[in-house]
Amino acid sequence: MQLFSSVMTRFVFAPLMWAMQKLGRAEKMFATMAEKREEHFSKRNPFRGYTPGPQDVFVMTFVKSGTNWMMQIVYQLIHHGRGEFDHIHDVVPWPDAKLMSPMMSKYAIPLEQADDWQTAPERKRVIKTHLNWELIPYSEQARYIAVIRDPKDVFVSAYFFLRDAGMGGAMPPVETMHRIFLADRFMLNASWPAAAAGYWDQRNRPNVLVISFKGMKRDLEGTVRRVAAFLEIQVSDEVIREVCRKASFDYMKQIDHKFAPGKMTLGTPPASMMRKGRQGGSGELLTPEQQQAIDAHCIAELKRLGSDLPYEEFADLAASAAKTHAGAAPGR
Repeated sequence: MQLFSSVMTRFVFAPLMWAMQKLGRAEKMFATMAEKREEHFSKRNPFRGYTPGPQDVFVMTFVKSGTNWMMQIVYQLIHHGRGEFDHIHDVVPWPDAKLMSPMMSKYAIPLEQADDWQTAPERKRVIKTHLNWELIPYSEQARYIAVIRDPKDVFVSAYFFLRDAGMGGAMPPVETMHRIFLADRFMLNASWPAAAAGYWDQRNRPNVLVISFKGMKRDLEGTVRRVAAFLEIQVSDEVIREVCRKASFDYMKQIDHKFAPGKMTLGTPPASMMRKGRQGGSGELLTPEQQQAIDAHCIAELKRLGSDLPYEEFADLAASAAKTHAGAAPGR
């Protein structure tokens, strides 16, 4: 299946994408794909009929927002710093993966088979999802952790991941993908503002925790302790230190293969999940103007959605965008 996908990408999808770009229709193609994907997700929600229980801890994120990082923190807390796996998705179900493509249908352990929580010290399990809040099953018994990352950093991380993990030579130029991002037709969730606003709006529920990637980078130990308290996991300082060690970028980079999707295109090495893990590093790919455009779009769209998400707590504003935003809101 992987070889078939590689051949299709190199000899079918890549030429098709090249032709679409030459004809000026690449963005329209992505928009159509996004619309069909949203309809598909809604009609074939993999969580339909599932009622979460007290063992379930949902890690919900927009793509490339620190998902594996938070999963590692939660999984290690549940196992008191001794969690082991050959691949994260041998122990963490990801029900919406099968909606992405037939090839992904067996990528993660099915929810109904993920039963190692029954012998875990804390009798809990992690469930990963990139779905927006309205598609995630809610129960007062379960716990929900959202990680929100600076959308500019999301874009950069996703661009390299898309190129290396699947699209290869079919990857559109940065300018095209930037316009697609601003049109809210980007990857799985499509709209960063909609996903972020949806998670943020639930923050006052006692079983929902919203964390910023920015805060995780600033204070990892504080984040681990906050997650432990949220999950009512009481462990020693020694365990906290071990969880922090296993959730450090250097440690996770060493075991990247346990999180990476593997090689999916011909002529490219396996894609890395832990590429740089930076906060505020979008300048490596985006121009200052492109960074400002993303800030302006997300701030405006959050306002349109009626969300009071404090954007600057989650994102580092580009210089001129910060001036514009400050000028538009005197007295703040």
